Amino acid sequence: MTKQLVTLKQASLWAAGYLNKNITISNISYLVQYGKLQKYGDNGSPLVNIVELKQYYKSYNGQRELTWKKRLGDDLNWALSFDNLCEKDTTKHVHRLHPYKGKFIPQLVNYFIDDHTDNFKKATYLKNGDIILDPFSGSGTTLVQANELGIHSIGIDISKFNCMIAQVKLFDYELDNLAEELRRIQKAVALFEANENISSFEKELSGELQKFNRKYFPGPDFKRRVYQGEIDETKYAIDKEQLFLNVYNDLINKYKIELKQDNNKTFLDKWYIKNVRKEIEFVFSLLKKNTDIKNRQALAVILSRTIRSCRATTHSDLATLKEPQLTTYYCWKHKKICKPLFSVKYWFNRYANDTIRRLREFKNLKTDARSLVISADSRTINLEHEIKDKDEKLYEIYQKNKIKGIFTSPPYVGQIDYHRQHAYAYDLFGFIRQDDLEIGPLYKGRALEAKRSYIEGISAVLINCRKYLADDFDIFLVANDKNNLYPQIADKSKLKIVNRFKRPVLNRTERDKSPYSEIIFQLKHN
Repeated sequence: MTKQLVTLKQASLWAAGYLNKNITISNISYLVQYGKLQKYGDNGSPLVNIVELKQYYKSYNGQRELTWKKRLGDDLNWALSFDNLCEKDTTKHVHRLHPYKGKFIPQLVNYFIDDHTDNFKKATYLKNGDIILDPFSGSGTTLVQANELGIHSIGIDISKFNCMIAQVKLFDYELDNLAEELRRIQKAVALFEANENISSFEKELSGELQKFNRKYFPGPDFKRRVYQGEIDETKYAIDKEQLFLNVYNDLINKYKIELKQDNNKTFLDKWYIKNVRKEIEFVFSLLKKNTDIKNRQALAVILSRTIRSCRATTHSDLATLKEPQLTTYYCWKHKKICKPLFSVKYWFNRYANDTIRRLREFKNLKTDARSLVISADSRTINLEHEIKDKDEKLYEIYQKNKIKGIFTSPPYVGQIDYHRQHAYAYDLFGFIRQDDLEIGPLYKGRALEAKRSYIEGISAVLINCRKYLADDFDIFLVANDKNNLYPQIADKSKLKIVNRFKRPVLNRTERDKSPYSEIIFQLKHN
């Protein structure tokens, strides 16, 4: 193959012209880092081959739309893939304040309710000053985007923790005051030592890991050889994993590190190494002293995000826990030997700084649109009473115009246990769990009775919420309807499905990257 070697910057400029979309240096670096392209040159000035880059795009990116439509049908609406966006666009500002399984990308909200969207019926738009409702508001994606557009919003969720995440995204803060409080806590956390041996242990362990991985898993070269089938990854990984365990166990004994906690009753007992648990309790004791309720909740979200990242699990299983991981292990995500976490300090510091940055970014985009988050059951809530009780100004707007529409992503039947995914936070903060009120949770499965219960639950939400909608309303439901339940739900709710928009779901976090789609249903009066 002819080599046409260029720098990463030159490669990004070429690729941007070739694909007619924005391609950054980071995009090219990612391809090298994960073995999709061979790296040439030294570490200080890495080079790539334009011919190889072109072949990569021909084999994947350029053909992806055709491949997906072949697998999922020609009715796939590729415009709704938003494949022109980078991850930083789909997780912009406060949308990444806290991980949340099951949330949709914010661009979907804009596409269906922004009156500047092209090639869409004007009748489906909401305008500045209208009210939108999300009866399954989760972490608040609809509410945040509505605020950007100057649209008032109301979110309802059965989970008190979900509501706290949404509220923290939407609060108006004295950000300098919050930043100062965070600096004080960060300094205290940096100085806190629950176990005086941890720092020395981690320093030596990291050094040994670095040497081992450099020898047996040499970065992009190893990954490239795996992708090309030159290495049996499973066999090789098991062998090297066992080899390093001897080093790890020697260091555990040398520094007298205690891995397991004394109890194994709660989530916090089971899924955290002993030193991590002690640090969590220390940070929690600090944030409880804050008297500003907005700042205290923002601090709680930072701590929650931190402890989620510090669970004793592999990187591949972070979203869906399997068994506690208390030893070093071969990481299928990073393709090297990784270790469990023994301290929260790095992640708390990183997330504290990231949160302030994201809140400042969103503050520059916020409008004076009102947002109301309510923890309640959308099947039974007296929404008018709640609005009147909690926000007089919003109630005045509601009395004049009622609610113009709904944009929501209901839970998918038998897919997620919404309370269980944040069990660590419920344990730490003491929120009351209401798992029994979830609609379509994973623990109920997908059998016939579970589907019947799901139809009843979603229909009950729509029937109840319809009472508060304006006459000419629009309802948008983002759903994975592989069981074809939504025609029954619409009929039971006395609604009519007027449009179906089938979108490809790209950039999924699961190891299974098979083509996958979801449907946005538009419903109106029957």
